[in-house]
Amino acid sequence: MKVFISVDIEGVCGVVNSDSTGHGGKTYDEARKQMTDEVNAAVEGALAAGATEVVINDSHGGMNNILARDIHHQAQVILGTPKPMMMMEGIATDCDAAMFVGYHARMHSHGILSHTISGAVVSTVWVNDVICGEIGINAGLAGHFGIPVVFVTGDKHATEEAKSILGPIQVAAVKEAITRYSAKNMHPTKAVDLIRHQAEAALRQRGDVKPLVFGMPVTMRLEFLNAGMADAANFLPGSVRVDGRTVDYTADNYVTAFQGLRAMITLAGK
Repeated sequence: MKVFISVDIEGVCGVVNSDSTGHGGKTYDEARKQMTDEVNAAVEGALAAGATEVVINDSHGGMNNILARDIHHQAQVILGTPKPMMMMEGIATDCDAAMFVGYHARMHSHGILSHTISGAVVSTVWVNDVICGEIGINAGLAGHFGIPVVFVTGDKHATEEAKSILGPIQVAAVKEAITRYSAKNMHPTKAVDLIRHQAEAALRQRGDVKPLVFGMPVTMRLEFLNAGMADAANFLPGSVRVDGRTVDYTADNYVTAFQGLRAMITLAGK
C-alpha cells in the first residue's frame, strides 16, 4: 500500500507568524524541526496501518524545509521547486491514499496565516463554482488520479475546511487560532502523538473515503487582489476575463486546469 503525504508549514504546531515560515526567521529552525516531526508521525501511523511505501512532498515556499536526514528511513522525500504538480508532486495512480500535514485555511478565513497559494496575489479561487483553498485544490489533483485524501492536519479552521469539502475524514487540529497571527497550541509532543494516532486510524478507514472529483470540463476562476494582476494573468492563452479582478481558465483535464491556475498566478506576481 502506497501513501502520499504533502506537508506545508503554516499548519504546524507552534507556527503563528512569518518568523517561523522562511529561512532567516528567528523561529524557522524550530518550525522546520516540528514540521519534520509531524510528517514523521504521519509516516509512522501509515506504516502501522499497513503502508509499504510512503512518499513525502515538501510543499512550502521553496519546498526545501524538511530536515531530510531526520525523515523516517522507510519514507522518500521530494524537495525543491519548481515541480509540475507543485504541492502534489509525487501523486499518481499507484497511490492508495493521500494525507495533508501542516496545512492552513484558505484566504479570508480566520485561520493562522490563512492564504491560497500566494497571499500576495490571490484573493479567492473557485473550482467549478466551489470556493477552494489549497486543501480543496490539491484534493482535486488527488481525485484526478482516483486517490482519496484521508487525513488532514493543521489549525482548527483548516481541519474544519477539510471536512466541509472532503466529508467526515480523520483530522488532527494541533492549534486553534485566536487571530491570524496568534493561536492556542498543543504541546508539540502531544501534537506529534495525535497525528500518529489519527494517521493510523485514517488509513485503516480509507475505504470509507471517496476521492474528490470535479466535473469536466473544469474551470479555475481566480479573483486577484487588484486589476493589474488580472491584466497580467489574462495574457495566458485561453484565459477569459470575467471582471476587473477575475479571470477564468477552463480545461478538459484537471491537471491542465491546475497548471493554468499556477501559470496565471505566476504571471500576476511578476
